[in-house]
Amino acid sequence: MARYDAIIIGTGQAGPFLARRLAATGLHVAVIERGLIGGTCTNTGCTPTKTLVASAYAAHLARRASDYGVVIDGAVGVDMRRVKARKDAIVEAKRKRGETSLRTAENCDLILGHARFVSPHAVRVGEAVLEAERLFINVGGRPVVPPIPGLAASGYLTNHSILDLEELPRRLVIFGGSYIGLEFAQVFRRFGSEVLVIEGGPQLVPREDPEIAAAIHGILRDEGIEILLDAKILRMEQRGDHAIAAEIARGASTMTVEGSHLLVATGRRPNTDDLDLPAAGVQTDAKGFIQVDDHLRTSVPGIWALGDCNGRGAFTHTSYNDFGIVADNLLDGGTRSVADRIPAYALYIDPPLGRVGVTETEARRRGRPLLVGRLPMTQVARAIEKGETQGLMKIVVDRETQRVLGAAILGTGGDEVIHVIMTAMYANAPFTLLQREMGIHPTVSELIPTLLEQLEAV
Repeated sequence: MARYDAIIIGTGQAGPFLARRLAATGLHVAVIERGLIGGTCTNTGCTPTKTLVASAYAAHLARRASDYGVVIDGAVGVDMRRVKARKDAIVEAKRKRGETSLRTAENCDLILGHARFVSPHAVRVGEAVLEAERLFINVGGRPVVPPIPGLAASGYLTNHSILDLEELPRRLVIFGGSYIGLEFAQVFRRFGSEVLVIEGGPQLVPREDPEIAAAIHGILRDEGIEILLDAKILRMEQRGDHAIAAEIARGASTMTVEGSHLLVATGRRPNTDDLDLPAAGVQTDAKGFIQVDDHLRTSVPGIWALGDCNGRGAFTHTSYNDFGIVADNLLDGGTRSVADRIPAYALYIDPPLGRVGVTETEARRRGRPLLVGRLPMTQVARAIEKGETQGLMKIVVDRETQRVLGAAILGTGGDEVIHVIMTAMYANAPFTLLQREMGIHPTVSELIPTLLEQLEAV
């Protein structure tokens, strides 16, 4: 039996940073990985998808060249093999950097294999048993595949396998109208595919306020993406080598839609079902997420869960923040907590959506008196100058405390601009502080004071 001071299972966003931090204090650390180094973000999430978004943006801008007085002779085409090759090169370089950093770190052993618990403080990897007083689970998640008749035989794609395409789908059908599905919808539409999005709910991106969802809907619709809402998929059928068909119910009627490729983007589940967690006594909820307290401690002393598998956040940045919480509390005498952080995320369509805090819908449920402000991007000089005026800004303020409760910026640079508001929220500053800010012209951020001038009681 090999003994370590700490064992980390998984090399997603939290694991490697925690490993290096622990090892730098002189602790002997084992890092176990059964798949590709870097987890979802590096291999099938942020890095590969954002390289595709960049390629799609380049194609879209090239087609709009005449809007800017730029002449391009001939049609704009997309070479999917070259798009994929660029994506693969960026992913591989990032993965290699991550692996090198672990293999060269002093006091750190990288072990490739599948870890399974044999007791609260020991795991088996192949024939070897590793033991430590502290164990950290950072195993991420994977796509959920709904139990639709005929789906398994349809040759469906997930957000993982779609990244391997070297040919452009003639007609891409997407099940799921939320963040993952919509990013791929716009990417492949801009590459030249016909795209149909099927969403079971009454609006796209169900977590957002209806007006934000409607604006996103309009942006995608204007690019030629078909969208079906309130649609339930009844069954799938494979029709030859290059066609799939889906029978869909909408209200009392049914219809059949066809496509050449099918992407299932209906959610994710944690990779916790094959870790033999009962052997350690680690408790999970009904969906398989490891139950943790606000300090990310599991039901077993000496075991923590970080990242997607703990159900406390499903983003790379929440996983990295998990690392910071655990490391500071363990090594620096900190008292950091998940409860201290403010929800924030982005939807990387173009223009992007940056979101922080709660929506107006959520704020209304709390019963607090509110102020709400809105500003269309058509009033933002920088957006006008860039020729990118789609979207809007929205902010929600507690009328009594004057604290910002949440904001959404759907527009050019929205994923960056939202951090200005986020910083004020972490500082617990009144919205009036932002009103007095002198922003640089011409930027999108300089319009935040103007946005706050639109506040009205609701």
